[in-house]
Amino acid sequence: MQSKIEKMEALQEAAMAFLREVANPQDVERVRVRFLGRKGELTALLKEMGDLPPEERPAFGQMANQLRAKLEDGITAASGRLKAAALEGMLAAETLDVTLPGTTPKQGRRHPMSIVLDEVYDIFLGMGFSVADGPEVETTYYCFDALNTGEHHPARDWQDTFYFDDKTILRTQTSSVQVRVMERQKPPIRIISPGRTYRKDEIDATHSPMFHQIEALVVDKGITMADLKGTLETLMKRLYGEDMRLRFRPHHFPYTEPSAEVDLQCFLCKDNPQKGCRICRGEGWIELLGSGMVHPNVLRGCGIDPEVYSGFAFGVGVERLAMMRFDVTDLRLFFENDVRFLGQFQ
Repeated sequence: MQSKIEKMEALQEAAMAFLREVANPQDVERVRVRFLGRKGELTALLKEMGDLPPEERPAFGQMANQLRAKLEDGITAASGRLKAAALEGMLAAETLDVTLPGTTPKQGRRHPMSIVLDEVYDIFLGMGFSVADGPEVETTYYCFDALNTGEHHPARDWQDTFYFDDKTILRTQTSSVQVRVMERQKPPIRIISPGRTYRKDEIDATHSPMFHQIEALVVDKGITMADLKGTLETLMKRLYGEDMRLRFRPHHFPYTEPSAEVDLQCFLCKDNPQKGCRICRGEGWIELLGSGMVHPNVLRGCGIDPEVYSGFAFGVGVERLAMMRFDVTDLRLFFENDVRFLGQFQ
C-alpha cells in the first residue's frame, strides 16, 4: 500500500505537471482549487495525519507545509507567466510604427454667418457703438405697441407672426431691444442689437422663417438723416469695398419718420442688370434694409423728449449681408450644414 509520504510526493508531481501546462488564468484557478482548496487533495491528505504514529507526525507536517509553499509559488509563477504573455501579445497587436506619416486632423472653420457678424461687430465697435441683447420670446408691447405699430397693422396678423397667446410672440425684429434700452438708459445712446428673429415667411433663396438681424439705434441731440446715411455707407464700404453703391428709397415704417428702404447694388449683375438674375430679378439692386429717423412717439413712449433729442435706426438681415459678402445666391445653404459648402470660407 502507498505510504502517505509517497502520496504527498505523487501529489506534488501531479500539481507541478498541471501548472506547467496551464494556458489561461482559469486553468491556474482550477489547479489551485484542486490541490489547495478547502476540499483539495492536500487538505484531504493532511486530514489523514491523525493515522500516523506520533513520532512521524512532525516530519509529515513539515513536508506538507513545504509542499503548500511550493504549490503557492508555482501558482504565482504560472499566473505571472500568463500575464506577461498576454501583455506581450497586446503590445504586438497594438504596435505603432512611428515612422509612418500621421493623419492630420481636419481643422474646423467658422461659419460664414459668424465671420460676417464678427466683421460687423468690429465696424460698429470702432464707431463707438455697444452691443445690447434681449429676449427672443417677446411681448406684443415691445415688438409692436412701443414701436408705434397700431393694433390693426398687417405685421401683427396671425398669418405673419408666431404667437404663443394674444400678448406673447417670437420677436419679429430686434427693434424690441431698442425700446428696452431706451427705457432704462437716457441719451446719448449708440447701440446695435443682434439676434435671431422669426416671421412666417416661405422658404426660398432670400427668405426664411428664422433669420438673424442686426438693429442699430442712435439717439442724441442734433442727429439727422445725414448721420444715418454716413453710418450705413461706412458699414457697407467696410464690408464690400469702396466701390459699393447704396440707394435710398422713401418708404413708411410706423416707428420711423421719415423712413427709407436701402438697396445695395446687385453683386452679380453689377452695372449690367440681367433679367434672369435670381438675386435682384433684373432690377440691378437688392433690397437690403429698412431705416429712418426714430418716430417722436417712440421716443416719447420711452421717456425721451423728442423736442430735445432725435435719433436714427435701421435693421438688416445678417443672412443677406453674408450672401453679398461671399457671393452666395441662396441663403438656405447657410442652414443645411453641408461641410463642402461651409468649408470654403476663411
